[in-house]
Amino acid sequence: MTRSIVVGLDGTEQADAAARWAADEAELRGTGVRLVHVCEPSPEAVTPCVARGPVEEWARDLLARTATVLRERHHGLPVTTRLLPADPVPGLVAESEDATLLVLGSRALGRASGYVVGSVGTAVAGLAERPVVLVRPDGGSPPGNTVVAGVDPHRPDHDVLEFAFDAAARRGARLEIVYAQRLPPFATPGPAMAPDLRYSVSPAIGRALDELIDPWRAKYDAEVTTTGRVVAGSAGPALIRAAEHAALVVIGRRTRRSPWGGRIGSTAHAVLHHARPPVALVPSE
Repeated sequence: MTRSIVVGLDGTEQADAAARWAADEAELRGTGVRLVHVCEPSPEAVTPCVARGPVEEWARDLLARTATVLRERHHGLPVTTRLLPADPVPGLVAESEDATLLVLGSRALGRASGYVVGSVGTAVAGLAERPVVLVRPDGGSPPGNTVVAGVDPHRPDHDVLEFAFDAAARRGARLEIVYAQRLPPFATPGPAMAPDLRYSVSPAIGRALDELIDPWRAKYDAEVTTTGRVVAGSAGPALIRAAEHAALVVIGRRTRRSPWGGRIGSTAHAVLHHARPPVALVPSE
């Protein structure tokens, strides 16, 4: 038995979706689920707390009810619960230290506005040393049978590749690895004196991408069908488009600290807020 998948619950629709996703993932991994709630409620959970009485009583009831639902859907799945007497961000980060994954919810606002991860989710994703998966509420078309991963062959992130290949293998899914090459202004289409360099740059980048993923292709040859793709443009929008019908998006988050805590970077921020499928944010040094 591997380490459990930890899920942060707060009584919201997105947290319920995160719990269901985590239970499905736990079955794929042959592990259990640990449901946790930090005693300080989110604004959306205030009304239910007041209606049910003391916060702690409401929280214990929430954990117990969610655990029951997961056990009924997944017979034999180990599900444990824990009430955390701490502030949300440090509490969830500490709880993730001995976990396989930390799974949180993100709130849908519609296609134009995207999905709100929230200050707690963003802060935790920037600080946790384990992969963090953000899950939006259920809705839209069923997920496809593809895992999408964003990489940069100039800054290889083998933690992201390992996570992505493993996720695709467990799901029996195809893996699409995307690198978005932002070209300088003079490389865009224009007058004859400003040649379009996309066609000369992309083959070289494509070879570098193949060299990066070929060892992983060999390792998972019998399990995962993999394609590598180079696209021109910003990484965030490119990954969002590529992942429109994916089952999971995998991106990296380099460890960066600031006086205000961890930072996830602009690409991760864009994908977390606008991608439709669950997003796995994998930390690396």
